[in-house]
Amino acid sequence: MSIAILPMSAEYNWNPATVGLVQSSFFWGYLLTQIAGGIWADKVGGKTVLGFGVIWWSIATILTPVAAKAGLPFLLVSRAFMGIGEGVAMPAMNNILSKWVPVSERSRSLALVYSGMYLGSVTGLAFSPFLIHQFGWPSVFYSFGSLGTVWFAAWLSKAHSSPLDDPQLRPAEKKLIFANSFSKEPVKTIPWGLILSKAPVWALIVSHFCHNWGTFILLTWMPTYYNQVLKFNLTESGLFCVLPWLTMAFSANLGGWIADTLVSKGLSVTTVRKIMQSIGFLGPAFFLTQLSHIDSPAMAVLCMACSQGTDAFSQSGLYSNHQDIAPRYSGVLLGLSNTAGVLAGVFGTAATGYILQHGKNSSLAFISCWQDN
Repeated sequence: MSIAILPMSAEYNWNPATVGLVQSSFFWGYLLTQIAGGIWADKVGGKTVLGFGVIWWSIATILTPVAAKAGLPFLLVSRAFMGIGEGVAMPAMNNILSKWVPVSERSRSLALVYSGMYLGSVTGLAFSPFLIHQFGWPSVFYSFGSLGTVWFAAWLSKAHSSPLDDPQLRPAEKKLIFANSFSKEPVKTIPWGLILSKAPVWALIVSHFCHNWGTFILLTWMPTYYNQVLKFNLTESGLFCVLPWLTMAFSANLGGWIADTLVSKGLSVTTVRKIMQSIGFLGPAFFLTQLSHIDSPAMAVLCMACSQGTDAFSQSGLYSNHQDIAPRYSGVLLGLSNTAGVLAGVFGTAATGYILQHGKNSSLAFISCWQDN
């Protein structure tokens, strides 16, 4: 959507505030299913929940061009429906990893999963301009929505929520996993009072809010910044947007390796998470503040790439911490913290549209990403 929104806004004559509304509407639905997705995943297993989410958002993606032509209210509903499907994905993924991955390999495994998400964004950003030029902007939604249905078929036949469900897993592998894992059986009840009474849980929730305030703004507005501020054309905007995601894929795995190495050498898990998250906050804060006094488009692109690259260290920080502090309820806990993160996405994305429409310096929108962190 971050690329397709450019020709869509031109075709439908949307101002920046309307663009911000369209972009933020995804988060309305995304917000609704965070906690519900975590509860569902912890009770029935991540495979079912993640599969449901993918097929749901794939259908909503395919219907997006139809909704846009029907009118703005229909498009907003369609985007919110897409968010409903995507909202269950991260809690379900966290639930699966908590069952499959030993503690000593947790940072690397999570980084590997997220690097796949980053490379998916790279693919979308790289191919979207070509599809738009050749077949029009609706082709972006038809193409990527169809891919989700293909993935769903493979997921049903190959994936398993837990090592207990995999008949092909060797006994030695199961023994290794269970010897280093706390979460084996589905959860029957959620101890809400106990979870919400813990200070580390609230620290995680606040961190997730602060992190997503910047990440979602960059995710949704970066192509617009390249196109309207740096004056790159549609193809150039898409290609330059690829660079930050590539640096994130690399940095996430680098951070995961560093974090697991530090843990294996005896440094406490808590200390490692704090180090990684500090890099994930302070790095973007430094590079984004440089945008206010940089005149070179090349340097602006470099700052964006470095900002996202250091942001990816968060995968070994707050995103790994759910499984550390409550492995049995990791899906629910991620749902809780990501609800706060999505609220940041809703308000931050919409506020950026307002800043762009009424402000004089578009770089201020990006500086605000990490100003409060």
